[in-house]
This record gives sequence, C-alpha cells and structure tokens, in this order.
Amino acid sequence: MAINYIVAIVRESQIKSIVAKLYEHNVPGVTVSPVKGYGEHISMSKDSLDESVRVEVFVAEKHAQPVANIIMQAAHTGMEGDGIVAILPVSEMSLIRDYSKLSETDLMLK
Repeated sequence: MAINYIVAIVRESQIKSIVAKLYEHNVPGVTVSPVKGYGEHISMSKDSLDESVRVEVFVAEKHAQPVANIIMQAAHTGMEGDGIVAILPVSEMSLIRDYSKLSETDLMLK
C-alpha cells in the first residue's frame, strides 16, 4: 500500500482558494482545522501565537507531490508566513465504519 499524508499549515485567508483548487482537481477528501503557532513570521508578542489553518489530505503516493503543489500554489502570497507543506508516508489506513483497510486505489484522484 502506498499512501501519503499531506499536512500544510497556511494562512486562514487562503483556505477558500486551497479547498476550491483541491475540489477542482478531484482530491478525494480534505480536513481543515484552525491552529495556533509561530514560525518564520512572528507578528505578535512572544506570549501570543499566530492563527493559521491546518490542511490535511490522504492520497495515493503518486499524487502526493502534485497535490502538495496545488496547495502551495493556492496558498502562495509571496509574503513571510505563507506556510509549510509536508508529505509523510502512511503505513496503514482503515475505515472505522467497517474496519476495512484502504488501499492506494481508494485514494486516487478521479
């Protein structure tokens, strides 16, 4: 099974564009969550954290880099704090509903 997990931390202002592009490219699913943290772009005091959004996608390995590129292009403003993207391997994935294992073909772009 060759499945990858893509996680991106991006500006909240870019999330509509990112989700629209993922949908347009038939990405099988996406999870979006608000997050707080700090990194390259620190606009607040050391006691507070910037608000961002985490985007998570599981896809077949062969689609991982193209999907990461879609996220990067849609998130890009050219300013500090645009965010980060990581691609990680997944050793196993199952549906809770019926305990069935997911395969690479379950996570192909349509």
